[in-house]
Amino acid sequence: MPEDVKRCVLAYSGGLDTSCILAWLIEEGWEVICYMANVGQEEDWETARQKAMGVGAKKVYIEDLRDEFIHDTVLPAAKCNAIYENVYLLGTSLARPIIARRQIQIAEKENCIAVSHGCTGKGNDQVRFELAYYALKPDIQVIAPWRLPVFFDRFAGRTDLLNYAAEKGIPVTQTTKKPWSMDENIVHCSYEAGILEDPSLAPPTDMWTLTVDPKDAPDEEEELAVYFEKGNPCKLECKDGEFTDVVKIFHQLNTIARRNGVGRIDIVENRFSGLKSRGCYETPGLTILRSAHMDLEGLTMEREVRALRDQFVTFNLSKILYNGQYFSPCTRMLLAANDVSQEVVNGVVKLAVYKGNVSVRGRKSDTARLYDEKLASMDELGGFDPTWTSGFIQIESIRLRNSDEGKHWL
Repeated sequence: MPEDVKRCVLAYSGGLDTSCILAWLIEEGWEVICYMANVGQEEDWETARQKAMGVGAKKVYIEDLRDEFIHDTVLPAAKCNAIYENVYLLGTSLARPIIARRQIQIAEKENCIAVSHGCTGKGNDQVRFELAYYALKPDIQVIAPWRLPVFFDRFAGRTDLLNYAAEKGIPVTQTTKKPWSMDENIVHCSYEAGILEDPSLAPPTDMWTLTVDPKDAPDEEEELAVYFEKGNPCKLECKDGEFTDVVKIFHQLNTIARRNGVGRIDIVENRFSGLKSRGCYETPGLTILRSAHMDLEGLTMEREVRALRDQFVTFNLSKILYNGQYFSPCTRMLLAANDVSQEVVNGVVKLAVYKGNVSVRGRKSDTARLYDEKLASMDELGGFDPTWTSGFIQIESIRLRNSDEGKHWL
């Protein structure tokens, strides 16, 4: 590449925004390589490729990252029950590190000095992408058009983008925006903005794309069994057959959950910036997987280990994922700690799904050493001496007896 050529990699979606950004970058003197990541979304990849080349891209990379996505972020997150603000299973957050990493790899391969994206200036994704970029390649230049006055002063809204597209000969298949924005991958689909910005309004019934409406799901429950080894799913038994490949297990859990209306939520969350936003999410397969995993932990894990893991690993890793800090020393430390906690999480969980609900129907493990059926029985002593409890209660009551706290409660 000649030294006077500025080259960058643009995370390209094929839509109006990134197509206009592509044309604008070229107008600004950049040689642009477009990059599209297949993380499970429905897309006409060849049409998008031809569109980018028609606008002026020098190359177009289309990368299939689905298996990498499941192995590198989805399963580790499921293994620690990652969840943000106790409701959101982090579907979008889990994909961003995988997408950003490949973009940086392409930038290095193609000798690019910059990367660019089409994220807005208010959302979380700009943070997730850019923190990943800087962690992986500290000297990379990042072009974020929606934060540059030279760009957003010129393109104040959709009409300006449509006019620019017409001027540049960029084909536009839709001239009216959906009343919400969507982001889809193999784990979930998110819906935000537009008419959803009024949190008092119920989401339209025709908005959901992944799952059947629970009211229209089958009238009979569907049974399945998920097997785990050291916290990782290793086998799935269901009416469609037996699956042992972890990627196929995840795909099949998605299929089961989708046809039974499992995984819909409607929440108001706190963005990294401090702004609140309303989001609707469908996370079908991961909802089942997390339910099964948490249940088996209840049978197998020592209580203080589980409590420490929940407070230390689950909470902090969920926040790290949401806030775009995946490529940090903290992530490796937390995942390593979680691996230790999962050494005994082996066995099978039997479940049933029915009209949007997931129910556990039983569990079994050869490493559930802390569960002793005879010791826990209400019908026999099983080696437990009831007199032990008297001393235990007396010791535990010392601080309560001596604190004089009881008078405030009478």
